[in-house]
Amino acid sequence: MRRVALHGEDQDMISIENLSKTYGGFEAVDDVTFTARAGRVTGFLGPNGAGKSTTMRIMVGLTPPTSGTALIDGRPFAELPNPGLDVGVLLDASAQHAGRTGREILALAARTIGLPRIRVEEMLHRVSLSDSEAERRVKNYSLGMRQRLGIAAALIGDPAVLILDEPANGLDPAGIRWMRDLLREYADQGGTVLLSSHLLHEIEVVADDLVVIGNGRIVASGTKEDLLAAAGTFIRTRDAAGLARALSAAGISSSVTSEGAVRTDADPEQVGLIALEARIALTELRAADGAGLEEMFLELTAEPQRDPISSEGAAA
Repeated sequence: MRRVALHGEDQDMISIENLSKTYGGFEAVDDVTFTARAGRVTGFLGPNGAGKSTTMRIMVGLTPPTSGTALIDGRPFAELPNPGLDVGVLLDASAQHAGRTGREILALAARTIGLPRIRVEEMLHRVSLSDSEAERRVKNYSLGMRQRLGIAAALIGDPAVLILDEPANGLDPAGIRWMRDLLREYADQGGTVLLSSHLLHEIEVVADDLVVIGNGRIVASGTKEDLLAAAGTFIRTRDAAGLARALSAAGISSSVTSEGAVRTDADPEQVGLIALEARIALTELRAADGAGLEEMFLELTAEPQRDPISSEGAAA
């Protein structure tokens, strides 16, 4: 496959540096810097309105930046000679021409980038759209079917890079599992996937790396393992305030979550010994893992988000 032959593992295929976008006096994207590497799925996380969609629109040349750069394989999107062969894009599944059939939309995409008609049938099969569904007009598609069609259009050129904004929106549980497997296979074959969502669990299951954005700024980034490790220890007890005081007395900072649990950077063994000495019974003591990451995500992005792209109806 072309993407394996041309692009090595761990190469930075998407490079965003000091990217900013201002609308009037409002800064929707504020000095954003991150990379997405070949052979990996990068989760782009943030609440609706955090700046995800604006950033992704800048990446694919739909919105000009105020400052900074967004490069794909070392070049701006507009300088790619045949973008559909290098980058597969799905930003809004509902933007497809409602009067055309699914097969017509894919045939037009194939013709535009110089591919044979057989690619249309291959893509329909790959995203599990039947012949009868392919002959329906898109206005009669469910949102889940539109997502599958959008993913087919993104994949049709066998690109090295996929940029997908909320691709699981409208999919049922089986469809979400299918999408995760497809993206995992794509990355394992050497492709680069940038996958945005406002849902932490949706990204956590499939992502190798995470980039968290809140109010237009990157607030955390790294490998999933590093961010999970940084989440620390998660504790449940009937005396959360007492445990927090005992930890503080031992020189360990902690916080009580919105659910009344305690989170700290100290390791579980140390926390257990302090609780024992303070005679505080624990009902749960474990490495924070996903629960800690979720709490961190909520804390980092707690302020209201106001990306103009989101306010116009697109998930950001």
